[in-house]
Amino acid sequence: MTKPTTAPPHRKKLMHTWPLLTPTVGVLLLWAFVPLAMTLWFSFQRYNLVDPTISGFAGFNNYKFLLESPAFLLSIVNELVLVGAVLIITLVLGVAFAVLFDQEFFGRSVARLLVIAPFFVMPTVAALIWKNLLMDPVNGVFAFVARSLGFTPIDWFTNYPMAGVVMIVAWEWVPFATLILLTAMQSLDRQQVEAAKMDGARGPQILRYVILPHLARPMTIVLMMETIYLLAVFAEIFVTTSGGPGNATTTLTYLIYLRALVSFDVGGAAAGGVLAVILANIVALFLVRTVARNVDL
Repeated sequence: MTKPTTAPPHRKKLMHTWPLLTPTVGVLLLWAFVPLAMTLWFSFQRYNLVDPTISGFAGFNNYKFLLESPAFLLSIVNELVLVGAVLIITLVLGVAFAVLFDQEFFGRSVARLLVIAPFFVMPTVAALIWKNLLMDPVNGVFAFVARSLGFTPIDWFTNYPMAGVVMIVAWEWVPFATLILLTAMQSLDRQQVEAAKMDGARGPQILRYVILPHLARPMTIVLMMETIYLLAVFAEIFVTTSGGPGNATTTLTYLIYLRALVSFDVGGAAAGGVLAVILANIVALFLVRTVARNVDL
């Protein structure tokens, strides 16, 4: 006579908790998939907010028009330049500040607070501060310093618009990298550093062979988190350059905004949104695999 089979313990636990989890899971699914499904639907429609007579099924015409547009390819290049430049700056300065503020010196607490503070400034406010108080070619601080040294002030958002946006976004995200890497520095075994010094290692050698290997995993986390957020940078571009001059600072996010709320082409903007989701998921998949591989090391 066979004994009745009993469910494994984890299955029993799931059966008891599933009624409690169902409402939350349902809300999350609706929150995630309904907007995505609507965006996908509108991407195949002719839908213009100005002219209601433009309607009907468009097929892949919205995608074709977007992919064949020179502005689309340029927006991808601008996105890569912006994200790549900001990541390099934030990682380099984050490591430098983490090593510096891990040392004992007078006023260290105040210095740490000043470095981390920009992370809590809203993007729109940060862009206005940099545009009007720092980078203004007539009354800005940079212009004053340049004239004091005998140089001609630079009109950043006319001559070097992408560099100006990169500086603003990097200023906002250096504190995040510093905070994560400084926290990781607290767990560094000081005996390793002392042993390296006793073996004759100097500062650059200690940084290369002791500190950087220790910070490899947190640097990967910083890389993943910042990349996800940097792909959606919008306010800094809108406030400072409005995507210009021309398309010099038009990223994919800003291009979608132009299609949706300037040209009122909802179908084209939805197609851009779908492409942005696909590209973001490709990047996220690569970053998650990289993080998982580093964690397993």
